[in-house]
Amino acid sequence: MDVDTASDNTSIDDKIDDFCENPTRDALTEGLMSLLKPTVDQLDERIRATRICQIELKQRIESLTEELQRINEALQYPLDTDSYVKKLVNAKHKITIVSNILQTTQERLNKVHEAVEKSTAKRKTLLDNSSAYSSITIEPDKEEPIRAEADKQQQ
Repeated sequence: MDVDTASDNTSIDDKIDDFCENPTRDALTEGLMSLLKPTVDQLDERIRATRICQIELKQRIESLTEELQRINEALQYPLDTDSYVKKLVNAKHKITIVSNILQTTQERLNKVHEAVEKSTAKRKTLLDNSSAYSSITIEPDKEEPIRAEADKQQQ
């Protein structure tokens, strides 16, 4: 087997051309990207809004807890506000848990978004490279001197 033939079989140029000339795969990729990207963006936006609301709610619960404690201390005959304070503390704890879950979900969505962007960029690069390779043509009358020059350089 010739050495040049073996290197041609593993050429990445051949694989790039095969990958990029598949219109079904390109259409499928475009369709999936157009379906996933708006959903990921919308989820990301809603998670951010929910986290902001939860932070505001957490701050209000903290201020309400402090206010109830001040009122309780100021009264000569303290009311039984301990049960309400405990409920507020439990609500604050639940909000913190949900906030952590949302933060983890948002990080995962950001990773999916980055993967979609990388895939799109990689695909565009492959398409640009394949169009650059296919746009290079050699005129028949100039082909022989180019081959002769290449043979001389290899020797």
